[in-house]
Amino acid sequence: MNAIESASRYFEQAARLMDLSPNMKRLLLTPEREVKVQVAMKRDNGDIATFVGFRMQHNSARGPMKGGLRYHPEVDAEEVLALATLMTWKTAVVDIPYGGAKGGISVDPGQLSEGEKERLTRKFVDEIQDIIGPDTDIPAPDMGTNAQVMAWIVSQYHKFHGFNPACVTGKPLELHGASGREEATGRGVGLLTESLLSKHDRTVNGITVAIQGFGNVGSFTADYLHSRGARVVAISDVSGGRFEPEGIDIPTALAHVRRHGTLSGFETSRSITNEELLELDVDVLIPAALGGVITQDNAGAIRARHIIEAANGPIEPEADEILANRGIEVLPDILANAGGVTVSYFEWVQNRQYFRWDLERTRQELSRTLTRSFDNMWRLATEKHISLRTAAYLMGIGRVGRATVLAGI
Repeated sequence: MNAIESASRYFEQAARLMDLSPNMKRLLLTPEREVKVQVAMKRDNGDIATFVGFRMQHNSARGPMKGGLRYHPEVDAEEVLALATLMTWKTAVVDIPYGGAKGGISVDPGQLSEGEKERLTRKFVDEIQDIIGPDTDIPAPDMGTNAQVMAWIVSQYHKFHGFNPACVTGKPLELHGASGREEATGRGVGLLTESLLSKHDRTVNGITVAIQGFGNVGSFTADYLHSRGARVVAISDVSGGRFEPEGIDIPTALAHVRRHGTLSGFETSRSITNEELLELDVDVLIPAALGGVITQDNAGAIRARHIIEAANGPIEPEADEILANRGIEVLPDILANAGGVTVSYFEWVQNRQYFRWDLERTRQELSRTLTRSFDNMWRLATEKHISLRTAAYLMGIGRVGRATVLAGI
């Protein structure tokens, strides 16, 4: 099942419970704008390279659209649209005044020099600068992009529209970024893991955790949970997985990755594959890498009691049903990884006010926002006897739907 089919399936499940009319469903699912552009640039060797870029703007009923920009060779229109749709519901679930958008360029950033990556970014901004902005559509980092890429975007945007740092989030602090933005998604995953366990009268202290993916999200999640007393027994990245039954020394692992770029060469008691990590007997499994890693083929082998979807769409819908029937609780991506967009909102607010918060305030506001959203989702799921995923979609779709009706067509 592809990305847009998965997103539509979850939407349909919630829509049936809400008894949405066909007209309203069509209105909420249809994107407001789909943009596909050619991005041509000169390579360092003098060759001209052409890439395809996308910006999908799904819905602006609740405010300017918000969504990341990813550089990856598998980026296509279908994937970007599915992620833009997910962003619409995600921003509504955490109740921040945004709609959903997403962008990407079909390119392998690892094959570009730093200069080539900058030229590519600036050329892409040239193509979309008239449809993005602080009151329209605000990009942010995603897979293959980072604060440096956001710095190039804000610089190029200023050439067309003048100084306006709120045009993009996830910027370096020196260019009016927000303290705590880099850690936000991973920290949010950790906070919500605590919230979920608290509903079962448990704390993070002493639990066993396996994390697939040790990039930005996975590493900050591991660091947070380790600091709270969790026993992170397995981590992995493109080089494979590392397993330590007594718990991995996460600060040492983080230092190793900072020095070497990957976990390759990091010693633990046993090396495992990314697939084996998913099937470990742990309290909490956190897929924090790619989508679609838990399928109907391996869902029956999952032994974790709780799964926290730190990645976008790591569980395919068929697998989701198998896990539910087996009593494995899933905290859906629509809320689990919403820490990033939440702190992006805080950054946007600060930029609009020309005022900066300190790190402690950002963390307090993040905790308050995510905890409130989780409690509302849990209450709805409990009252209606539905899954957490369905409850989250009900919240998000309901808020977007009500805003659409109130504003009128």
